[in-house]
Amino acid sequence: MTTAAAPGAGAPPQVTVRYWAAARAAAGVDTEVLSGATVADVLALARAAHAGLAPVLQVATVLLDGRPATPAARLTEGAMLEVLPPFAGG
Repeated sequence: MTTAAAPGAGAPPQVTVRYWAAARAAAGVDTEVLSGATVADVLALARAAHAGLAPVLQVATVLLDGRPATPAARLTEGAMLEVLPPFAGG
């Protein structure tokens, strides 16, 4: 578990980040808890913590509580971010 700040007054919300497929392989974990005020904040922490994740994040879809998220989307305590790389198939 990785966090940007300890819980407490004024601390950014903690969110669960779930990685799928190639994102999971690049991160080396299925899920982790990170802190940040926005989706961009949390993804920057994830990118810094996992060297191989940067190229996956460039092409991945990010969902916030099951809906597509923009980098500027504000986070709330306990939210779920999911990182979904493009899937091949047919």
